[in-house]
Amino acid sequence: MARHWIVVLFATGAAGLATADVTAQTVAGVGTFKDALSMESVGAVSISPDGATVAYTVQSTAWEENGYDSEIWIASPDGEPIQLTRTLDGSSGSPAWSPDGRWLAFAASRGDKNQVFLISPRGGEAFPVTDVEQGVSRFAWSPEGGRLMLVVSDAAPEGMKARSDLYGEFAFDDEVPPNAHLWVVTVDPRGEIAEARRLTEGDFHVSGFDWSPDGSQVAYVRVPDPGLISSAESDIYVLDVATAESRPLVTGPGSDGSPEWSPDGQWILFSEFDRDLGSSYYLNGELARIPSRGGDIEVLTRDFDEDLGGATWTPNGIRLTASHRTARKVYTLNVASRTMTEMALPSHVVGSVSFTPDGRTMAFTGQGDSGFSEVYVTRVDVSTPPVKLTDMSSQLDGWMVGTREVITWKSEDGAEIEGVLHKPEGYDPSRRYPLLVVIHGGPTGTSRPVVNTGGVYPITHWLAKGAVVLEPNYRGSAGYGEAFRSLNVRNLGVGDMWDVMSGVDYLVDAGIADPERMGSMGWSQGGYISAFLTTNTDRFSAISVGAGISNWMTYYVNTDIHPFTRQYLKGTPWSDPAIYAVTSPITNILQASTPTLIQHGELDRRVPTPNAYELYQGLQDVGVEARLVIYKGFGHGITKPKERLAANWHNWQWFAKYIWGEEVEIPLEEMVSTRERISSGEGGR
Repeated sequence: MARHWIVVLFATGAAGLATADVTAQTVAGVGTFKDALSMESVGAVSISPDGATVAYTVQSTAWEENGYDSEIWIASPDGEPIQLTRTLDGSSGSPAWSPDGRWLAFAASRGDKNQVFLISPRGGEAFPVTDVEQGVSRFAWSPEGGRLMLVVSDAAPEGMKARSDLYGEFAFDDEVPPNAHLWVVTVDPRGEIAEARRLTEGDFHVSGFDWSPDGSQVAYVRVPDPGLISSAESDIYVLDVATAESRPLVTGPGSDGSPEWSPDGQWILFSEFDRDLGSSYYLNGELARIPSRGGDIEVLTRDFDEDLGGATWTPNGIRLTASHRTARKVYTLNVASRTMTEMALPSHVVGSVSFTPDGRTMAFTGQGDSGFSEVYVTRVDVSTPPVKLTDMSSQLDGWMVGTREVITWKSEDGAEIEGVLHKPEGYDPSRRYPLLVVIHGGPTGTSRPVVNTGGVYPITHWLAKGAVVLEPNYRGSAGYGEAFRSLNVRNLGVGDMWDVMSGVDYLVDAGIADPERMGSMGWSQGGYISAFLTTNTDRFSAISVGAGISNWMTYYVNTDIHPFTRQYLKGTPWSDPAIYAVTSPITNILQASTPTLIQHGELDRRVPTPNAYELYQGLQDVGVEARLVIYKGFGHGITKPKERLAANWHNWQWFAKYIWGEEVEIPLEEMVSTRERISSGEGGR
């Protein structure tokens, strides 16, 4: 009988790991794990009305607080970036320029509920412009700039405190938080806080909105409640701001959302999905328009075979984003011809996008295959290249991050599969390398050929150690069209394994991968596929299962998104137990032989912990080497830096043992990271 471990990490530290920062150098050519997790990254962008300045967020790691801090910076093509906010208690985000460009509004908690603040782009102290008891979850300037529309949650139902005092804390299953509604507040640049006026009432929840061009109306999204599943029943209403009266615009079965007014106010663009057509998880949604006064709906994107991102309707056309294989691009939608034209940009992956009101200038975040995401500004429909405003990639100077390329192979059933192959620096085609397969979640996620140092898998360090890493875009991945996303319907696990193993075989046959030294890992759906590999193949030397599903019946009765399973497997455990069995890793637990690390958040509602315990117990019963780590206080993701650091070490230790035959001791002493040595003047690598 093999040995087994169960490790429990607490939010304040780690049992067996102590509470000290783990900062030891692990491999030459890169910094420490702590260095990797300390890399700063850019987030949302917002371009000024005149197109001269871009505001954007930068996230940094706050190790002492065991969290992440987001602050707002501004930059222009002819100057250095400047940090604009320094929120000491909490983060600042969601930057939004006033229509005259004199002010930047942003959201910050600053020790209390989230409120909206104003700051001059020239600097100075920020001041609050809202004082709402429940805090503000969304906001937007009115077109003339004198008002802010807010989304504010209602207070807890009357009697909740009395109930808690009498009966303690309990909750009914599927009990949802209070609804949120629309409020409006007048903005006083002198810093006076005006009283907000409530605009919507009723037994529904407002999840999004958009001002009309003249500021007299607001189109908003109404759902039954804030519950995750309720988004499939969203409708669009139009509110008269002066009278606070609402009228329905788009109603009926399915999801309708993301309203966007045309510049002339005659139309409203929106996303739609007809639930009668099938699953919103793997079938395409569409963009449609409807006269703002009501009328017939016109679908505009029927011929575009992929889900579309947020749309912006400018006087120079409708701009939107969408995945295309491993890329993410910006497109222009021609309403008359219903055609999409790709915007020529140098970045392989475009993230946040912001346009000037006239649509002629755009700010965006973009990432290539050798650095981090950067902030750019460019004139639209002009041949001059975008101007880069940041230099986040300089954080990687001196790091051996290897190279990335997109490869293609045929799966067992003939489906064409793409994947991202990471190779180490100085790759030698004449030798074979240890192979580590990292499988994305979703399943409608996408692996892209980019450098990423912030997760729970130390890919960059494995490359520097001398491994190759494959990230397969298995069937179900986004970016390859609706038919491809539907290939694992009633075929979960089975078809996914075909795609992963055919990719592995491709690399072995090409002389790249060493078949005797291979490992696999993934989180969420990637964890499920890794668990399926654990019980259905002996090809790997080690596997790591992150927040993975072990039994679809166990998952179905515990998860917070029951429709996911019903729609992918086309049944319930009671109506079709056979499909639940054939797609569940636990079904073939007697075949398992691969040493398996299991990582899971204690409070995971998406893939609850019974899945982890079921797989762990099954592996114990059949004598397979296994280890279970429960990260205390976490849900579906490991969202704090210290626990991410621990997860990196757990994976590093596990694969070092079974791929490289090394016994790694996780340091218990506090050590100084490479970045800290440089900043203190002790020299670099």
